[in-house]
Amino acid sequence: MAQLRAAQKEMTRRLLLSTALELFGERGYAGTTVDDIARAAGTTRVTFYAYFASRTALMKELCGEFEELSAGDSARLVAVVRDGGRDGIADWLRASADRWPRTRPYVLAAHEAAAVDPEVRELVEGWFDEVVAGIEAGLDQAGRFEPTSRRMRGFLALAQLDRLSRYWMRHGRPADPAAALGLLADSWAHLLGGNG
Repeated sequence: MAQLRAAQKEMTRRLLLSTALELFGERGYAGTTVDDIARAAGTTRVTFYAYFASRTALMKELCGEFEELSAGDSARLVAVVRDGGRDGIADWLRASADRWPRTRPYVLAAHEAAAVDPEVRELVEGWFDEVVAGIEAGLDQAGRFEPTSRRMRGFLALAQLDRLSRYWMRHGRPADPAAALGLLADSWAHLLGGNG
C-alpha cells in the first residue's frame, strides 16, 4: 500500500512538472500561474502546494532536470578545449545542437523565468558561469593564451553558442545548419583552439 501511495505521489509530481513545462512553452513563464498549472494537470492549487512551495520551486526542479539532460557535457567540453582542434570543437558543437530539441522547453522556460525571477536568474547565470569555467579550465590545462584572457575567451565563445541555440529553439534551424555550425566552429577554433 505504501509503495502504491509513493508511486501515485511521484506520478502527480511528474504530472505537475510536465504540465508546467508545457504551459511555460505555450504561455510563457510570466503568463502561467500556479492555478493554470493545477487546472491543466487536473488537480487543485492545494495539491500543487503539497508538492512545490511556489512556481519558482517548480521551475528550479525543472532546471535540475535540464542539468540531468546535460550531464557529462562539461567534462567533454574541457577535454575538447584542452585539445584545441577545430574538428573536435565542431563535433562537440554538433552534438550540443543535436540535443537542442530535447532541451528546448527547459532552456526557453529557464531564460523566460530568469527575466522575472531572481532565484531562477541566479541558476541560469550559474550554469553560464560553470560552462565558462570549464572552457577556462581546458585552456589552463593546455597552457594556451594569456591566463588573463582565458575566461573572457570562454565567455565570448559561450555567448555565441547560447545566442545561436536560443534563436534556433525559437525560430527553427536554418536551411543549412551545418554551415552555421561550421562558422561557429571556426569562431570557437579562433577563440579557443591551438591556432587562435
